[in-house]
Amino acid sequence: MKLEDLNVQGKRVLVRVDYNIPIKDGVAQDETRVAASIPTLQYLLDQGASLVLCSHLGRPKNGPEPKYSLAPVAPLVEKHLGRPVKFVAGSPETEETLAAVQALQPGEVALIENVRFAPGEEKNNPELSAKFAKLADAFVLDAFGSAHRAHSSVSGVAEILPSAAGFLLQKEVDALGNLLGEPERPYVVIIGGAKVSDKLLVIENLLPKVDRILIGGGMAYTFVKAQGGKIGKSIHEDDFLDKANELLKTYGDKIVLPTDTLAGDAFSNDANTEVFDVFNIPDEWEGMDIGPASVEAFTTALQGAKTVFWNGPMGVFEFSKFANGTNSIAAAVAGLEGAYTLVGGGDSVSAINKSGQADRISHISTGGGASLELLEGKKLPGVEAVK
Repeated sequence: MKLEDLNVQGKRVLVRVDYNIPIKDGVAQDETRVAASIPTLQYLLDQGASLVLCSHLGRPKNGPEPKYSLAPVAPLVEKHLGRPVKFVAGSPETEETLAAVQALQPGEVALIENVRFAPGEEKNNPELSAKFAKLADAFVLDAFGSAHRAHSSVSGVAEILPSAAGFLLQKEVDALGNLLGEPERPYVVIIGGAKVSDKLLVIENLLPKVDRILIGGGMAYTFVKAQGGKIGKSIHEDDFLDKANELLKTYGDKIVLPTDTLAGDAFSNDANTEVFDVFNIPDEWEGMDIGPASVEAFTTALQGAKTVFWNGPMGVFEFSKFANGTNSIAAAVAGLEGAYTLVGGGDSVSAINKSGQADRISHISTGGGASLELLEGKKLPGVEAVK
């Protein structure tokens, strides 16, 4: 259901947001996801609703853990929403939480504690879903980053309450849907990150649809080794050598691999560095970033593109010494004129934001895993539940 079709006047609305953001010393470090949730929240408030916001944060293993509390996020929501936000401490499935939100009046907002503190959240426990459903009269899913999870606070509660997709979720699905339909060509995909296994299904699903796919990051060395290259100590996956060879034989004219690499003699920002041919990396060296020739080749391959999807860094982006490849691709994608550009995945988004050119990207996705699964051709449980 579309948000505009959901009757919320005078009702309490449970909104599943994605506030899984970095917290350091009790202070939220990034406001992007909070800011992205505001249009949906403001719309619901304007319609006369009261709001119960819920989200996960991190991966708590044994119930409530203070370091994963959402308490530091409430002031951020207040700042962006421009009104008080009550934080409800305690495990979110308790009678105390229920009593606290039942007291909300139209126009009031509460943020309840981390849903993963509740036993059964990640197992989509029906009893927990029913407890979450008691918190409100209607449900809105606006957490695209969690829409691929069949969890109680995502799809479980959506099957009980009248439900709708929030504006952010709808925007994400529409944006990614553009890549699965008939995107304007040339259509170029850039895939990075450490492992082929993480993104193999995306690569396989997109290869028939794209004009070129540029493969960087650690996964590139699996493709190089599959062709007999010497990759030194570079990360790779032997279990996927045959699959890499198969893709190269079938789609070799579309796949663009690095030709050189910036290698380090240790996995450290303090490592000594040298540029090597990607097929001839000495035994004691490890490929850590695409090299200067590869940066130039990838940038050239992007020229003239009309649709671009980028997910994953070109190297060990967290080390400044090996961030040039990722930063260069960020600049190249941001600099494309007249192209539809979509960036997803934490490091890719971070690179675009740091480049100061985020406003030149058509769409920056808030969900890494969810965007990949959608592009794999999978149905997302959360999206299906609120259709």
